[in-house]
Formats: sequence, C-alpha cells, structure tokens
Amino acid sequence: MGSALQVLAGVGRRLNRDAAAGPLPGLWLVTDPARTPDPLAAAARLPQGAGVIYRHFGAPDRLKIATALAALAKRRRLTLLIGADPALAAQVGAAGVHLPERLAWRARPIKGRRRRWIVTVAVHGARSVAAARSADALLLAPVFPSRSPSAVRPLGPLRAGALARTSSAPVIALGGVNARTAARLQGRGFAGLAAVDGLSGA
Repeated sequence: MGSALQVLAGVGRRLNRDAAAGPLPGLWLVTDPARTPDPLAAAARLPQGAGVIYRHFGAPDRLKIATALAALAKRRRLTLLIGADPALAAQVGAAGVHLPERLAWRARPIKGRRRRWIVTVAVHGARSVAAARSADALLLAPVFPSRSPSAVRPLGPLRAGALARTSSAPVIALGGVNARTAARLQGRGFAGLAAVDGLSGA
C-alpha cells in the first residue's frame, strides 16, 4: 500500500470509528470513466474493508467490469456499490447502489425491495442532505476544489462539516480529498472519506 493510500486509509478508519458508523466503510473509491481508466487496478490497491462505487455512465463493457469488480470485492472483502443501476447491482451481486442527487427519491423504494442493500446518495447542500433521509449514507461534495467536470464551488471543510452534523445518516466527504487534504476532515462530523483522483492512482 502506497504512502498516500496509507494516509487516506488511516484517516478513513479514524473518521469511521469516531462517528460509530459500524460496518460502513470509512474509505471509498469512486470511479469515473475518464479519471479512473482502470477501476480494477485501483480497487485492487484498496485495503480490505474499503468501499468501491462503480459509476459506469452507460459504458458498453459495464457488465464485464462490474462482474470483475464483484469477484474482486468478494476476495478482498470490499463493499461494492453500483452507480445508479440497481439491475446491474443485482445481476453481479453487489452490496447495493449509489444514487446521484437527482435520483435520491429512489432510495426509499430500493430499500423497500432490497432491505440488505446499502444505498448511498450524492448530496451537495442543505436541501439535498435533508431530502436524502432514507439513504444509508450520504456522499457530500465537493468539500475541497475538485477536477470533476461537474464540480461546483467547494463547500470547504467547515461548512461541509456543519452540514454533516445535520444529517441523520453517516456522511462521507468527497471532492478534492487526497493525502494532503484528508487531515482537515477530522473532528468535523464525517463518517469517512471518498476520492476519485486521490485513490485512482494512489
């Protein structure tokens, strides 16, 4: 495990422990077609117990990659969620799904059908934090400046932490999270951290 990954894993464990988030991973890899060219290699570097959110955005090889990720997750004891695709998640035996903010309303009916699934939702502000009460965890972004093409003005760790404390569900920090910024998340009310670039090549 590289030094950057060790830093992120350590902070994630501390956030998870301090938030008493139970079995929910404290460290999450979020894939992106452009910024995570090899999601399998990135997931293989993660420590046991980490989480992976595979976002395929309709890629033609999504079934092949999701199947391989599910096999890897089983071997490495990783928690695999599929982005916005319950059918694919069920097909490959994933642990659940991750929903974008616009699909947050689907969390409740999905949980009703799949009680054992983990359902996470992306949130970006106070309104979406309040609207995603049915989720098992929220990914709040962007906390720090991010290279994501959809990123808006970063919340900053203080404001993001204040939002995290208003949530009844555990909140995972996302957006510009790396070995340098991760320490600024501690003591802010987060239950873990997630990264795209910070874990894709760590």
